[in-house]
Amino acid sequence: MTIRVLLVDDQPLLRTGFRLILEAEPDITVVGEAGDGKVAQDQARALLPDVVLMDIRMPGVDGIEATRRIVRESPGGAHVPRVLVLTTFDLDEYIVEALRAGASGFLLKDVPPDDLVQAIRVVAAGDAIVAPSVTRRLLDRFGSRLPSARPQSAPARLDRLTERELEVLRLIARGMSNAEIAAELVVSETTVKTHVGNVLTKLGLRDRVQAVVLAYETGLITPGALP
Repeated sequence: MTIRVLLVDDQPLLRTGFRLILEAEPDITVVGEAGDGKVAQDQARALLPDVVLMDIRMPGVDGIEATRRIVRESPGGAHVPRVLVLTTFDLDEYIVEALRAGASGFLLKDVPPDDLVQAIRVVAAGDAIVAPSVTRRLLDRFGSRLPSARPQSAPARLDRLTERELEVLRLIARGMSNAEIAAELVVSETTVKTHVGNVLTKLGLRDRVQAVVLAYETGLITPGALP
């Protein structure tokens, strides 16, 4: 399968650099470019990319709003592009909002070429690309800005989970990988993958990035409470 990528950045030089890296791969093709969020939305609708590489700070419609619009729009609900947000991390304080808007993860703008290519493949396959260690740092820094959940909505939603699934959700929110969770719970990694899948399905979440944000929103875990 060829992975169709849309590049979104207001700096043409960066778009050119990303294009050169990605088009050197036999399974990736860049189907379009956009310099702002509105054009990105139009391009996503017209070109049907599998992955959108999205800058967060752009004139006009920014990357957060563009992500929200692209994720919500899909022809007949059949094709929803996965959005990878690009960030400088230290400057982009809206990264949590981007994740909440529907992004599948984020990359630093100075990501090594091999990591960028691998990230595109991972996201196209349906996974999130926020590394566990980065998730921990990210939500410790910005998690307190997430709005509080409505008092009765959180318990009702989390009640769908078994005790073990709730425990797995806590460990995901602590930034642990499947292998680390397996070691913590003394179970196989396959078992952990099953629990993670159940958590996502029962809570109506797309990936573990959304699971982490939900855990913070519902108060299941709070910034600063990580080991």
